[in-house]
Amino acid sequence: MNLRRLRHERKVSQEQLAHDAEVDRAYLSRVERAVTYVGLEIIEKLATILGVDPAEFFRRPTRSGSRRKAD
Repeated sequence: MNLRRLRHERKVSQEQLAHDAEVDRAYLSRVERAVTYVGLEIIEKLATILGVDPAEFFRRPTRSGSRRKAD
């Protein structure tokens, strides 16, 4: 999941994102590390807060780390 990369690109702290999404910071940390289940409702909240399409969380990054262009 690209959550951490997207959060860093937007210069949003984990604590702030967790607060805005109304989730526990520890839970958000586990989501970023892909060690816990995340529901669609939370994915939608996070995408809205970060201003991205939810599908962006699941795109494979290119080697340079930038977003892959859609075909």
